[in-house]
Amino acid sequence: MKRILAFVFLVFITITLQAQNKSKDSLYQETLAFQKEQNSDFKDKEESPLKAKDLKTFKSLDFFAHNPRMVITASFKETPDALPFFMTTSTERKPLYRKYGEATFEIDGEKYTVEIYQNQRLKYDKKYKDHLFLPFNDLTNGVETYGGGRYLDLTIPKGKTIVLNFNKAYNPYCAYNEKYSCPIPPEANFLNFEIKAGVKAFDKLK
Repeated sequence: MKRILAFVFLVFITITLQAQNKSKDSLYQETLAFQKEQNSDFKDKEESPLKAKDLKTFKSLDFFAHNPRMVITASFKETPDALPFFMTTSTERKPLYRKYGEATFEIDGEKYTVEIYQNQRLKYDKKYKDHLFLPFNDLTNGVETYGGGRYLDLTIPKGKTIVLNFNKAYNPYCAYNEKYSCPIPPEANFLNFEIKAGVKAFDKLK
């Protein structure tokens, strides 16, 4: 009987480890797909935010290596009573957003809560009806990443948790061309730690 139990336990551990490895590999592939899509968009003359002179020499954006630690499952609380507001941008443009919910997580023993927003115009577009937006600052800004913060695109969660995969964090278009109008991350979304994941600061020599 003991041998049978030991065998069953061994099979269970093996299956669990295989599932964990598959999940890790899936996340890694997601990061690679994100990086590939970013580079493809930036090379496309019709889609790229790059200035013409930078587009001529562009080869690739600079990314942090895939960082499993920066895939964070946070608790999610919807804020249905939040009123729409005009978000501050780098220009006089004031797009209308509403705080859709809050995500809370813990890292290095510290608890953080970030506000997640929904664009009030895009929610009527079928393509973006489930789209949420997380603009944020962290301690890499102005050093390894763009000084004006970065963005993370999310989808309305079906449950009480939401995955914040910072490996998909990207720069505002203002990081590449001052002609764009970019939302400025609200003070509530300043994260007092380094997020070494996603897109780094733009190097015009790359």
